[in-house]
Amino acid sequence: MTTNKQQRQTWSSRLTYVMTVAGATVGFGATWRFPYLVGENGGGAYVLLFCLAMIVIGIPMILVENVIGRRLRVNSIDAFGDKLQDKGKHISPYWKIIGYMGLLGAFGIMAYYMVLGGWVISYIVSLISGTLDISAPITKEVAKNFYDLHIGNSPYEIMSYTFLFVVVNYIILAKGIIGGIERSVKYLMPLLFIFLIGMVIRNITLPGAMEGITFYLKPDFSKITPQLFIFVLGQVFFALSLGFGVLITLSSYLNKEENLIQTAVITGFTNTIIAVLAGFMIFPSLFTFGIEPNAGPTLVFQSLPIVFSHLWGGKFFAIIFFSLLLIAALTTSITIYEVLITALQEKLRMRRGKAITLVLGGIFLLGNIPAILGDNVWKNVTFFGKSIFDFYDYASGNILFMLTALGCTIFVGFVLKDEAKKELSPTPNSTFTKIWFNYVKFVVPVIIIVIFISNLF
Repeated sequence: MTTNKQQRQTWSSRLTYVMTVAGATVGFGATWRFPYLVGENGGGAYVLLFCLAMIVIGIPMILVENVIGRRLRVNSIDAFGDKLQDKGKHISPYWKIIGYMGLLGAFGIMAYYMVLGGWVISYIVSLISGTLDISAPITKEVAKNFYDLHIGNSPYEIMSYTFLFVVVNYIILAKGIIGGIERSVKYLMPLLFIFLIGMVIRNITLPGAMEGITFYLKPDFSKITPQLFIFVLGQVFFALSLGFGVLITLSSYLNKEENLIQTAVITGFTNTIIAVLAGFMIFPSLFTFGIEPNAGPTLVFQSLPIVFSHLWGGKFFAIIFFSLLLIAALTTSITIYEVLITALQEKLRMRRGKAITLVLGGIFLLGNIPAILGDNVWKNVTFFGKSIFDFYDYASGNILFMLTALGCTIFVGFVLKDEAKKELSPTPNSTFTKIWFNYVKFVVPVIIIVIFISNLF
């Protein structure tokens, strides 16, 4: 990959870009986090608000980051630099602080995100080897004991599986943006869809599935509150990988003829569809076998093995399910890593191989290992009352991402101004472009500030 923006590679087609962005934004946000948040927050009420939030904040913010990324077609730090073409005025270098905050947030999320990948690999290996035996119905105690023994109290086992996941990422990233990320996503995303559709069909055909579908789709309007909507708006940032340079970096490889509005709408729609399908994959089976849907973050790891143990062919479907989670995690992790790798390559003129080793190795040593040990060996080490794992999650998701996203909207609305509208559309004075620009300039920053403040309390 070259570092000169005139010679910069571009995606081979809109489809591959959309698939890559979809892979980047699906991840654990759609397949792990979204279902348990639905279960905790009233089922259909949360789903309805999530779909609304995608329109209110998701798609407008995708466009913000796409405009910033494609404008100069450079890394997510220098994207906040250069000069305004119309005025010939140089942009203050202090705006690049936004890019650095995004990198710090990317480090924070990868510090614990890769560990979740290690958990998933542990379940896949245990299911295949029979260590987790679900050939006959198991109890909540059995599922919890397995989780405690192999996840909570086996740091070196999880460390080895996390390292394996890092190695898989390394192999893909070493082949570059087009040869590695684009090519792998071409295979991984269709495979993810096949697994997802297969699991949905299996679950909605179970006896008693309709009760779970009703819980999932029928909104209880008494559950809908301003506080819940603010919470859902925050989840959209996580779901779309907003605020840590992913969309800025990926869109920097877009050609100037690409229609940003269409790709943003497709991206938001795809992410929503996959998240909603993930719910159909889970809730019908929970209600069929009498499992509480509000199990929280452990829903996937402690509750679903019980469900699979009651199914015909449960072991097979469990392996498929956790493989789906792993694929989703992989399509996200390679793109978040790429944000940091591209920055090192272009800011420090570093060879790609060296940048990959430094990023993946540095995060593993300074992020993944502490996050793993923080739940057992180092459980007495806390930051603001949180374990190392939870602190990485909180600092990146509730603080850094929000501040970076806020900075992006202010940069577009008050610095780029007309240049942002011209980058978005060949008809910068169109009604849509004007509405979008004023919305992200005056309304979206207020929404982000409200989310940020609510996250702190």
